[in-house]
Amino acid sequence: MAERKASVARDTLETQIQVAVNLDGEGASNFETGVPFLEHMLDQVARHGLIDLDINCKGDLHIDAHHTVEDIGIALGQAVAQAVGDKKGIHRYGHAYVPLDEALSRVVLDFSGRPGLEFFVDFPRASIGAFETDLFFEFFQGFVNHAHVSLHIDSLRGRNSHHIAETIFKAFGRALRMALEADPRMQGVVPSTKGAL
Repeated sequence: MAERKASVARDTLETQIQVAVNLDGEGASNFETGVPFLEHMLDQVARHGLIDLDINCKGDLHIDAHHTVEDIGIALGQAVAQAVGDKKGIHRYGHAYVPLDEALSRVVLDFSGRPGLEFFVDFPRASIGAFETDLFFEFFQGFVNHAHVSLHIDSLRGRNSHHIAETIFKAFGRALRMALEADPRMQGVVPSTKGAL
């Protein structure tokens, strides 16, 4: 399988973002976004997905974190789509259940070429520290629209919002890893009866 790396720059009136990914990395991460809790969650994706992630963002945080979080999701989706290429030889589907104390989440995804998000998560609190929990949906919506994946996220149980968020992002990383790993029985083959994704 060819080297699966990509870099994306996204420059708008609201945010200036640079994202670099290596889908066959070691879980290394480097973040400078001004949104510490999002960085903590993205670190889970890198470590559990074994994806190297480098994300730098200057956003209009004097307003709020909405544009920054959404646009990071968009740019990350673009970078992943670019890095995965024609999808030949990958497993395509990935899933993971991850617990953390009382919390349990399930993430299932498909590199289908068709963006879709099903997000069934009820956070007990409106914010985790300064981070508004509504923004998790915006992040994942931005990601699926630009990575062209179908993504199902379900919080199965949990009382602590931090725990719920962490199980979601850990499961997301592990599902990504499963879907993107090389399938030795599908070398050079697009995993679809259509012959294209």
